Amino acid sequence: MKEASPQTIYLKDYCLPDFLIHTVDLNLELDQDTTLVHSTMRVRRNPVSQHSESALVLHGEDLELGAIHINKQSLSETDYQVSDHNLVIHNTPDDEFTLEIVTTINPAKNTQLQGLYKSKDMLCTQCEAQGFRRITYFLDQPDIMARFTTTLVANKIDYPILLSNGNPIDRGELDDGRHWVKWEDPFPKPCYLFAIVAGKLACLEDSYTTISGRSIQLEVYVEANDIDKCGHAMRSLQASMAWDEQNYGREYDLDLYMIVAVSHFNMGAMENKGLNIFNTQYVLARPDTATDFDYEHIEGVIGHEYFHNWTGNRITCRDWFQLSLKEGLTVFRDQQFTADQTSVAVKRINDVNTLRTRQFQEDAGPLAHPVRPDSYIEINNFYTSTVYEKGAEVVRMIHTLLGAEGFRAGMDLYFQRHDGEAVTTDDFVKCMEDSTQIDLTQFRRWYGQAGTPELKLDTKYDAQQQKFTIDITQHSVPTPNQPDKQALHIPVRLALLGKDGQAINLHMDSSNNTDTPTEVLLQITEQKQTFSFHNVDFEPVVSALRGFSAPVRVSQQQSMDELAFLAQHDSDTFNRWSAIQNLFSQIIIDLVDDASRPVAQQLLKTFEKIITLDWDDQAYLALLLTLPSEQYLASQMQVVNPEGIYHARNTVRKKLAALLQSKLLNHYQQATQHETNEISNQAAAQRKLKNVCLSYLASLQTEDNYLLCTQQFEQAGNMTDELAALVAIVHNSHPDRDKYLDQFYQKWQSEALVIDKWFSLQAMSPLINTLETVEALTQHADFDLNTPNRVRSLVSAFSVNNPLHFHNSTGTGYDFLLRQVQQLDRLNPQIAARIVTPLTQWKQHTSERQHAMKQALQTLVSDADISRDLYEIVNKSL
Repeated sequence: MKEASPQTIYLKDYCLPDFLIHTVDLNLELDQDTTLVHSTMRVRRNPVSQHSESALVLHGEDLELGAIHINKQSLSETDYQVSDHNLVIHNTPDDEFTLEIVTTINPAKNTQLQGLYKSKDMLCTQCEAQGFRRITYFLDQPDIMARFTTTLVANKIDYPILLSNGNPIDRGELDDGRHWVKWEDPFPKPCYLFAIVAGKLACLEDSYTTISGRSIQLEVYVEANDIDKCGHAMRSLQASMAWDEQNYGREYDLDLYMIVAVSHFNMGAMENKGLNIFNTQYVLARPDTATDFDYEHIEGVIGHEYFHNWTGNRITCRDWFQLSLKEGLTVFRDQQFTADQTSVAVKRINDVNTLRTRQFQEDAGPLAHPVRPDSYIEINNFYTSTVYEKGAEVVRMIHTLLGAEGFRAGMDLYFQRHDGEAVTTDDFVKCMEDSTQIDLTQFRRWYGQAGTPELKLDTKYDAQQQKFTIDITQHSVPTPNQPDKQALHIPVRLALLGKDGQAINLHMDSSNNTDTPTEVLLQITEQKQTFSFHNVDFEPVVSALRGFSAPVRVSQQQSMDELAFLAQHDSDTFNRWSAIQNLFSQIIIDLVDDASRPVAQQLLKTFEKIITLDWDDQAYLALLLTLPSEQYLASQMQVVNPEGIYHARNTVRKKLAALLQSKLLNHYQQATQHETNEISNQAAAQRKLKNVCLSYLASLQTEDNYLLCTQQFEQAGNMTDELAALVAIVHNSHPDRDKYLDQFYQKWQSEALVIDKWFSLQAMSPLINTLETVEALTQHADFDLNTPNRVRSLVSAFSVNNPLHFHNSTGTGYDFLLRQVQQLDRLNPQIAARIVTPLTQWKQHTSERQHAMKQALQTLVSDADISRDLYEIVNKSL
């Protein structure tokens, strides 16, 4: 229930904790309805606290308090106070003391999926950010680091597997059919990293030998029927361990590393020390049930959680405002890892595409916040693209400014200086400065300043002096609570291309510059700076922000001919892709008001040239051929026109497909002739290109192309091809659409993750009756509001990825989302707050849509029982 005035927490109010907890001894008698938690803690006053006379205030939610003892003495009810959120203990001893607390909880009723909860027949935990307070009363904040010993007791038939953090040190059986296992974690940790799992689970075992020769036991736990889908996760874990040793010198520190796949999970995965708990989506894979996209994401998420062992666990964040200290840094590390495992060019483009589509939109809306937020009501709302993906870009800029060797030196110092501590983003940046003697004072503004900066480039060429000049101006628009912006330190990689498409030698100081690189790193630190290049005997084409060297928008007067030139010639793989995306975007947006106008020839010729060239990386070619998403196109418009965007984009797609049908078909047939069902980078790239071609061909809606779709669907030997064919069938009015949808469902109805895909592809269909289909699917026997993956697969797939129908002019799409959010807020506020986001972008739309979206938000915020999670998002949006 919403508090009368939900409390806002401010970074400026942070102070050292009044008490410290050194050790925690937990005994959990597990039962799905009644779990008894006995906690024994060694507590003492913090000698450097600012409040030496304060009472001990512990956090707790939805707990039934049984007993409290200090130094074995029972406390009377006058010695403490209990509220909905706290346990306050008065008159604690001045020195160190033992505090024992007994609580009772009900995991089966915990639909929030935070704390200890039930997932199918399994009991498991999710404690980040503040879930531990739903298990027992505790100082639930990340700067309280303690050594945990955990004893799990449970019925042996119902819960034969009992897991927790660290290493198992003892076990036994009781006379009443129960058994117990005692776990010890030798490393101090904040309680958000605490975890337990209990249930009937199968285990895939393997090992890894570290660089120093230690043997690490590796275990992946899943439901028995999924044991054949764990091999890729295990190989990904082993690859992650080797990569972190080779690239960061980080060796794993326990003797055992466990992963558990859970069906009900609010997030992707959780890095609990030694016991990672994962959404099944990021563990289970078999070629017939998982796509190439799934395989890559599993590897990336496995890597992400493993890399957290050092950047998040051994060194954690002091407070939740510093969340990007661990998340942004670890995202950067997992991006590096995936790039090394797959394709550097493709990975960089995919990451930036996500950033520009999701995070830039977040920066431009009412929920804009810095990478290090200044305040929050509910910390769960700050697990955002800004904290994660933009946070990773901030780390990447440090890597760019310091160079690979300088960055590694900074990371080594960071691990050495802060191992075992809870620190801040400032501590991280200070290590980078101290190791390289490079001043990053101004750069720190990236952590505290919200919004996406815009760089405006103005060029001038003086043929007589053979001088080319670039004026670069930076500007950041006001964001909530930050009307005035300061100049940022922005690294900009830049090259100038000659008439032959090759980068020319750059002379920035004709008097003494003997080095003539073809690419320079410009450091923008002022509101406006001028850069001059000498000995330029013709007017070049500018290739700016190469590799997307900073998370900024670039405003530059470039004609369609220049964009076509860059798309055909730029040696920077990111800028080549970006140029064709900009060309696509300009042309599609020009057609939004009238899709019957002719498509510009620059695009047709560029597309034809690109598809004709011989490419080593077919996945990269597939990206070059892929149109910008409707969401990205919307972000380029002052007032969004969802119908116009859809029809303009579809017009361009069909025009390209018709003009280049023979070339698309040739690529498709070549891939089909040489295809294999193996899981490898080369095979995945081949499938990616083949299915992009199929998508174009299917848009023509001819009998021959319909046949291609059905043949691929019926003959597919892997989920990538089967799903791509079904999407082409479902989204392009295939006459047998319903038949193939039903065939797919009947084949895979026992595979939850595959059925998620079945829900999503229907939710994203452009066909006219899609909303009615989605409404009907909420009544399907397989739809369950208590399962976050299923909610995301239907509700979010529709509201986020189908702007055509979500934003239909009648407002029924908004009404649909409103009803789903209302129901979810009673069950799982965290998921409710996440799926409401499409309504928060109301300012980007026409006045009629604005009114309908605001009305939905006002309905939510007027609910007396609205959760804190949802209240914060909706209230800020209004």
